Amino acid sequence: MKKSRSENFITKFAKYYTPAVCYGALALAVLPPLVNLILGNPPAWSNWIIRALTFLVISCPCALVISIPLSFFGGIGGASSCGILVKGSNYLEALSQCGCVVFDKTGTLTKGVFAVTQVVPAEGCTQEELLACAAQAECYSNHPISKSLKEAYGKPIDSAKVEHVEETGGHGVTALVDGKQVMAGNARLMQKAGLQPTHPGEPGTVVHVAVDGVYAGYILISDVVKENAREALEALKKNGVRRTVMLTGDAPGAAKHVAEHLGVDEVYSELLPQDKVNQVEELLGQKNRRESLIFVGDGVNDAPVLSRADVGIAMGAMGSDAAIEAADIVLMDDDPAKIALAIRISRKCLRIVYENIVFALGVKAVCLVLGALGIAGMWLAIFADVGVMVLAVLNAIRCLHVGSGGRQNKLAVEAGG
Repeated sequence: MKKSRSENFITKFAKYYTPAVCYGALALAVLPPLVNLILGNPPAWSNWIIRALTFLVISCPCALVISIPLSFFGGIGGASSCGILVKGSNYLEALSQCGCVVFDKTGTLTKGVFAVTQVVPAEGCTQEELLACAAQAECYSNHPISKSLKEAYGKPIDSAKVEHVEETGGHGVTALVDGKQVMAGNARLMQKAGLQPTHPGEPGTVVHVAVDGVYAGYILISDVVKENAREALEALKKNGVRRTVMLTGDAPGAAKHVAEHLGVDEVYSELLPQDKVNQVEELLGQKNRRESLIFVGDGVNDAPVLSRADVGIAMGAMGSDAAIEAADIVLMDDDPAKIALAIRISRKCLRIVYENIVFALGVKAVCLVLGALGIAGMWLAIFADVGVMVLAVLNAIRCLHVGSGGRQNKLAVEAGG
């Protein structure tokens, strides 16, 4: 079900090619002797039967049928040795045609390690009260932002005082904390409650808090960009990716700050999970028909987008089980630089596949003509069959070593080598 187009082509080719050459060999064994009989010449049955058998041996398509899948197996194996799990040869082939890479921000280009940098209470509220309300409302959540709030609060939380917790995707959390209605989330959650939140001037993720319908202030949280994220994006450009896009649910200021730092071409902020799917649908409609679109994400909310993209890539270490299951390729160490390496592996693999196809068909075409004319003997026929297959297989094995070389290979990818 997950074969590449090249493998499907060879399967279809062999389906028609094999009967055609069998009938051709039979015709070569029977028709020339019958023509000789009609013309009054000796039929020379043994001579033409030997030519037909030689023709049949030469025509055997095993070089193509074995070496093409083996090339993809080698490419998948070489990728896995570099920590890149590819779930099918069709995804490896699609990688080679990549023209647009779309990233989720948190956990993909950033570490997903958040830290509270500012606590700004509204009038009538203290910093400690604001932080306590936000941490208690988020006490049941495992989201990185929630963890950072609880770490900044630094005190034990009595979860028995927190009731009726309701989490709204892309908005935030509403809970009853010690008898008070607490809302903690983004500006959309506040606006939904009819409140006008304060907008900070500094970039970062903002958690607005409201208590009993009154705006209580905001908490500014900053994420840490991965050290090699910028180099990974530069490597993609050097490997022929013409467009990079970042999608995030963060505020425009925080999203723009990260995008400018990393050199992302386009950024779309304040997106709900369904908005990400719609945005990817729009990008799919804009891309060249011969290009593929890659989406890279790590969270539960990214699973629908990973499934919709031409190739979905998930972060394997920090990524959610849903994202890993939905993805076509998994980066086991969450290193975005591996995306450029995966593209390089796929292109090398495809180049070897095309080399094998051209080599095998070229040698067989020449030897078939020589065999039909009686110039090629059985020794050349065996070379055209077994010899070509062995050479094609040896060439296919090169795919295993495309991604080898550790640190030197990584540096070569980043330099576009």
